Amino acid sequence: MFENFRKKLSGLFKGSAGSDEVLRKGDIENSVRDALLESDVSLETSERIIADLDNFLERPGKKVSQADLRDALRKSIKKILDENSTGIDILNPGKKPFVILFLGINGTGKTTTVAKIANYLKRNGKRVVVAAGDTFRAGAIEQLSLLCQDIGVNLIKHEAGSDPASVAFDAIDHARARNLDYVLIDSAGRMQTNKNLLEEMKKMKRVAKPDLTVLVLDAMIGQDAVYQAETFMKETSFDCIVLTKLDTDARGGAIITIADQLRKPVLFLGVGQGMDDIMEFSTEWYMDRVLPR
Repeated sequence: MFENFRKKLSGLFKGSAGSDEVLRKGDIENSVRDALLESDVSLETSERIIADLDNFLERPGKKVSQADLRDALRKSIKKILDENSTGIDILNPGKKPFVILFLGINGTGKTTTVAKIANYLKRNGKRVVVAAGDTFRAGAIEQLSLLCQDIGVNLIKHEAGSDPASVAFDAIDHARARNLDYVLIDSAGRMQTNKNLLEEMKKMKRVAKPDLTVLVLDAMIGQDAVYQAETFMKETSFDCIVLTKLDTDARGGAIITIADQLRKPVLFLGVGQGMDDIMEFSTEWYMDRVLPR
């Protein structure tokens, strides 16, 4: 995972791990910028990292070692991610039921992500109900029905074309009556030109009053994921992000851009096609894969 990104960053360090070869600051800037841009880090975020490097690497004679550069680069990237960490203990949110609404464009893996997180919570001893709020697509209801059946989680669903907000309301009512821990609500993959879906999405938020609103983004589209998120932000708020399809050849730098430009944390990563292939995001885990010590 993130192999291409790791190779780009590793290419900045041509000597051996213990090399004391010195590097000129003037040479560093372009090399770092190129490596970041080629790995789906935006230009704006890349420039911020380079500015940080200038502060970290101030040395008499304007020369730094490879060890200095590696350490400074790790610190700069880690700072961006840590500044926008979730602060959420998803397994102990302190409220019951804890209501999570999932947003996202069709094709991002949103509906599958809902089931994966339901499965993750169940495996950790939590009691969960899922709401099939994408009532505009009969296929989405059927897909979620099959997934929830496979993982052994109850699903609240209505007929295709029914009011999505009523599905969310019924799921929350179901959870309260049974003292369940979580309600996970799927929603229609809103399209920018479809005003009806926009209004339904806003209505669902008003009715469900989610404790957490999650935007699901496809890592395969790179920096376009940021533009997609910005489009959502113009219409409705969200709290954090799930990034899917990281088992593909996604370059991984979009995670840094998302944290820096959107000021939104990444909560989960989709790392495969199976129901168990999802994990909570960890800055240390990420850093050890893109820029190991």
